[in-house]
Amino acid sequence: MEQVKVLSKPKRRSLLTSVGMSWLFDAMDVALISFVAAALAVEWSLGPQQLGLLAAINSVGMAVGAACAGIMADRFGRKSVLLWTLLIFSLASGLSAVATGFIMLCILRFVSGFGLGGELPVASTLVSESVPANERGRTVVLLESFWAGGWIVAALIAYFIIPNFDNGWRIAFALGALPAFYALYLRRKIDDSPRFILQQKKKTKAERISLKQRFAQVWAPEYRKTSIMLWILWFTVVFSYYGMFLWLPQVMVYKDYSLTKSFEYVLIMTLAQLPGYFTAAYFIEKFGRKFVLVVYLVLTAASAIWFGLADTTATLIAAGICLSFFNLGAWGGLYAYTPEHYPTSIRTTGAGLAASFGRIGGIIAPFLVGWLISQGVAITSIFAMFCVMILIGAAAVAFLGKETKGTELAE
Repeated sequence: MEQVKVLSKPKRRSLLTSVGMSWLFDAMDVALISFVAAALAVEWSLGPQQLGLLAAINSVGMAVGAACAGIMADRFGRKSVLLWTLLIFSLASGLSAVATGFIMLCILRFVSGFGLGGELPVASTLVSESVPANERGRTVVLLESFWAGGWIVAALIAYFIIPNFDNGWRIAFALGALPAFYALYLRRKIDDSPRFILQQKKKTKAERISLKQRFAQVWAPEYRKTSIMLWILWFTVVFSYYGMFLWLPQVMVYKDYSLTKSFEYVLIMTLAQLPGYFTAAYFIEKFGRKFVLVVYLVLTAASAIWFGLADTTATLIAAGICLSFFNLGAWGGLYAYTPEHYPTSIRTTGAGLAASFGRIGGIIAPFLVGWLISQGVAITSIFAMFCVMILIGAAAVAFLGKETKGTELAE
C-alpha cells in the first residue's frame, strides 16, 4: 500500500507562510467591512439596519462559497479551488471601491464573501493534510494566526487612511484587490496536498464518488454525531464573532467615542489576537483540541459579558483585549479540529458544509444586532445574548465532541 509522503520541514514552513498570506488577505477584507461601515454610516447616512444588512450580505456570500468550494475541492483539488476563490474575493473587493450606491456595494460584497467563505475551509484542509499528525493542530492554529495579521493591517488602513482622506473607504477597498496579484505567485509556489494526490492516483474515474454520495457520507451513521456537533459549534462561533467584531467600531461610536478614537481602540484590541492564537497553538498539542475549544469559548463568553458591562475606557479596552484573545484562539482550535473528523474523500465537503451552516449565523447576527440597536436594546443585553450563544457551542464540544489530538487523518 503506497504511503502518504510527508513534506520536508522547509516545505511545510513554506506552505504555511504561502497559504497564511492568503488567509491574511481574507481577514483584511472581512475587517475592512467593519471599519468601512462606520465611515459609510456618516457619509451615506446609513442606519443600523442597513449596516447590519451590509455585513449580513457578505456572510450570505461566505455561506454559499464555503459549501460550493468545499464540494469542488474534493473533486478538483485543494490548490485550484484555493486560487480561484482568492481571485474572486480580491477582484470583488477592488471593484467595491467604485460602488456608486448601497445596492451595488451589497452585490459586490456578496461576490467577495463567496470567495472569502470558499477559501477558508479549503486552505485549512490543504495545510492539515500536508503535515504530520504531531504537528497538525499547532500548524493549523498558526495558519489561523495570519487572520490577526489581516485584522491589524485593516485596522492600520482604517486608522491612517479612512478618516484622513476624502473617500478614504474607497482607497481601503482598492487595496483589497492586491491579493489578485498574490494568486499568480501562489499558483507556482504551492501544490495539492500529498494525501489528496495519492487518493486521486488510487481511484479510477468510476470510483470517484458523486456530490450526492459525498453529502450522504457526511451524514452517514458513523459521522452523524460529529456533523451535528460541528454544525452547532460553527453556527455559535460564527454568530458571535460576526455579531461582535463587525460591529465593534460602531459599538465604540455608540459608546460616545469619535470615529478616530474608535478605530484606535479597536486596533489595540486587535493586537491581542496574536497571543491568543500563539497560546492556543501551544496548548492544542499539549492538552488537546477539546480542552482548547471549551476553555477558550467559556472565557470568550465571560469577556463578552464584561465588554457589554464596561463603562470606562480602561475597562472597555481590557474587556476588548480579552475578547480578541480568547475568541480568536478558539477560532484557531476550530479550524484545526474540523477537518480531522472526516476521511480524505469527503474532508473539504464535511468542513465546507459545517462552515457554510456556520455562516448562516454570520448572516443573522450582524443584521440582528442592527435591528436590536434600532429598537433601543442596550449593548449590555446584546452582548449577554452572545455570551449564551458561545456557551452553547462550548457545551456541544464538551458533550458531543471527540478528541482528535495526535490521530492520523482517515483515508
